[in-house]
Amino acid sequence: MRGPDNVGAAMDSWDLNTLELKPRLPEILSSSDAARAIALDLEAGEMLAEHQVRERAWIFVVEGTVRVSTAGGEVSGGSGLLVELAPGERHEVAAETKARLLLLLTPWPGSGHPGAMTIREKLYTRRHAAKRRQP
Repeated sequence: MRGPDNVGAAMDSWDLNTLELKPRLPEILSSSDAARAIALDLEAGEMLAEHQVRERAWIFVVEGTVRVSTAGGEVSGGSGLLVELAPGERHEVAAETKARLLLLLTPWPGSGHPGAMTIREKLYTRRHAAKRRQP
């Protein structure tokens, strides 16, 4: 989706405060080999359970208050908070109040991400995972 403030072919823009988002339904604003930008709303008390991404991740709080936790600690903050996570760093994001986030992932897709794998690599990964699930 191109933002309503689209200035021209070389530049896109979005007003993050006026996007019409559905809670917990991320909207990809932009995606290229360099990066992916995603807007996301979380209701108060909702969380993105502990997970990791293969890319370097930046979490920017547009509005509301969130808590971001990693094995190395946690930080809480509101509008203007920017958190940077290394590729593969496990983390959890909890909305303390209704919150809007901008997520930036770079490069996109990161090394080892299923979107960056060849078909052969994907098949191998699926077979390996299936073998690990067997009793």
